[in-house]
Amino acid sequence: MAGNRFRYGQWQGGPDPLAPPYDVRAAVDSVGAEVLAGGSLREALRDLLRRGPNNRGGLDDLAARARRLRREALRRGDLDGAVTRSRALLDQALAAERDALRGRTDDDARFAETVLDNLPRSTARAVQELSGYRWTSDEARQAYQRILDGLRGEVLEQRFAGLRDAARAAGDPAVQAQLAEMMRDLNDLLARHARAEDTTDAFAEFMRRHGEFFPEQPRTVDELVDVLARRAAAGERLMRSLSDRQREELAGLMRQSLGDRLAGELSALDDHLRALRPDLNWQRGERVRGDQPLGYGEATGALDEIAELDELLDSLDQEHPGATLDDVDVDAVARTLGRDAADDVRRLRELERELRRQGWVSRDADGLTLSPKALRRLAGTALRRVFADLTAGPRGQHDLRTAGAAGEVSGASRQWEYGDEQPLDVVRTLTRAVRRAGPTVPLQLAVEDFEVVETERRASAAVALCVDLSYSMVSQGRWGPMKQTALALSHLMATRFPQDALQIVGFGLEAVPLTQQELAAVEPDMRQGTNLQHALRLAGRHLRRHPGAEPVVLVVTDGEPTAHLDPDDGEAYFHWPSLPETVEATIHEVDRLARAGVTLNLFLLGEDPGLRRFMDAVARRSRGRLFTPDLGDLGEYVVSDYLRSRRSSGR
Repeated sequence: MAGNRFRYGQWQGGPDPLAPPYDVRAAVDSVGAEVLAGGSLREALRDLLRRGPNNRGGLDDLAARARRLRREALRRGDLDGAVTRSRALLDQALAAERDALRGRTDDDARFAETVLDNLPRSTARAVQELSGYRWTSDEARQAYQRILDGLRGEVLEQRFAGLRDAARAAGDPAVQAQLAEMMRDLNDLLARHARAEDTTDAFAEFMRRHGEFFPEQPRTVDELVDVLARRAAAGERLMRSLSDRQREELAGLMRQSLGDRLAGELSALDDHLRALRPDLNWQRGERVRGDQPLGYGEATGALDEIAELDELLDSLDQEHPGATLDDVDVDAVARTLGRDAADDVRRLRELERELRRQGWVSRDADGLTLSPKALRRLAGTALRRVFADLTAGPRGQHDLRTAGAAGEVSGASRQWEYGDEQPLDVVRTLTRAVRRAGPTVPLQLAVEDFEVVETERRASAAVALCVDLSYSMVSQGRWGPMKQTALALSHLMATRFPQDALQIVGFGLEAVPLTQQELAAVEPDMRQGTNLQHALRLAGRHLRRHPGAEPVVLVVTDGEPTAHLDPDDGEAYFHWPSLPETVEATIHEVDRLARAGVTLNLFLLGEDPGLRRFMDAVARRSRGRLFTPDLGDLGEYVVSDYLRSRRSSGR
């Protein structure tokens, strides 16, 4: 209509309906970038959820908001407000009563004044002693009654939300009897439930008789227990948050206001709930401070909010073993942090589910980890980075795109890439086109449809890549380049030289074979020791399993050997500086490899002249070479050396 005016602003109705879906590949690449920079795989995956996509809406943001609300709750007021208010009402009642007695001259008035003058200083004991007192002043009697009715109402209303009206009138004996009957039936029901009896019919009968007291409308006994136990635990935490004197005062006032019958049933109920829900925090007190006196209901409400925020923070931290985003209570997030925060949790859950559905991550006992599919993408990224730095020779020298030495078809094929010279696999190419576009005539081919025939080589290589996992690799910033180099080489061999056999050996105080997945997740060895002897022994074992292959051993390290395996018990022994026994054991493994015709090439990271002289002597002894690349060139050196060995074996 003409004259209409419209205003546009940020969408406020929940998740943006026009927002694009998460780019899960970008999320995987983000994790991969951290891993290739030397970060921990587990930490990188956790950081993805902690930061959130595009660095917003993550678990850290939600936890920061929860901590801020918790600090505000701790400053909400004075938990002793129930006793303070009772003291104020008692003083008001006593002042009004003394004014009324002052106008009388009879002995009863003087005796009443004596009773008032000798009341205990304790508010709870004074209220108890005045329970049978005959008030002269109506104003005083009403003030005294407000002490009992007000506290009784707050206690019962806090425990049973449906008792809002009945709690205020609980001074009526008939109402007290009704409440006591409900709590007696409730205690009987919970006692039977604790004995693992079938309470289905008993629960239905209880809700039929007393359901109006429970507006939450629990559907089972367990749901009823969950509701009541949280409130009872908040009441217990209030008591434990007070000083001994304050606790005694409040407990006395509660007994006086509830009466023996209700107080007994409530105490029994608390015992049942504590036994049924021992996991709740019944024992912890809080140091809530503030100027505003809080009544019983307000104080327990603040403590219940703090407890709920503590539970939320624990689930948001995701630190306990096996933690998942499903542990986060979305309803609790919505109650405490708001709807937008709950939407953030749902988006993070959707991101994690999508990562798992598409096969990028999997979950084990320790949490999320990258799947083999994601590791292939990560290793491919590492290889592309290495090739981007290579400047010597045409690209064809680094990627295997020519036919094998014998040109024999292996039966496998792969997607065509620019520069490939292998023959096309016509059947698989047409099949991919039909799957993509359907059985149309004429059939339209796209670049991504083409596949080439793989041919196999007669000569293959057995490669052992030994990488230093000692803590110095991390402290000197060498961890990321080392991991990127190893992943790049493994991906190159898997995709371009599938006939070659690679074994990655990580060594610190001891050496251990590593798969590609283990390499991506490996953490530095915090124990002291560089056991090159053990690494070379495992490398030789790998080479002997492939007797007809060209043997290649590559070592990446930044330190001299400081550990070896004891010949008697096989345990690793460390000593710095290097012992003659360690050097002798290491050289023994070098000589074993040399006698088997293995070339040992060393890639030394570090500037120590003595270390360089030692490694140079090792390289000459094994007829290998020593390289001292800059960190940024490590991948280029290792991959180029492998390719050079491959070309030599082909000749």
